Amino acid sequence: MIQFLDFYADWCGPCKAMSPVIEELEKDFAGKMEIKKINVDSDSTNVSRYSVMSIPTYIVLKDGQEVERFIGAQPKETIVSKIVQHIS
Repeated sequence: MIQFLDFYADWCGPCKAMSPVIEELEKDFAGKMEIKKINVDSDSTNVSRYSVMSIPTYIVLKDGQEVERFIGAQPKETIVSKIVQHIS
């Protein structure tokens, strides 16, 4: 199963705008992908570990390795097209 890391902050406008899209992805890929929401204000360890410099940032991990990264608000179709490449 792949992991989808969602780096966000409660005060971030684009993060809030993407929230419904992330919720849809969670439903669409249930059982195939785990979504982990990471608040950049309270999880500096993962922010540093993944070198996140701006938000929203979305990272797709397969077998623990980064295979995709998106920065900023993205259309759902763009995210889905990248995710499906890594689901086996």
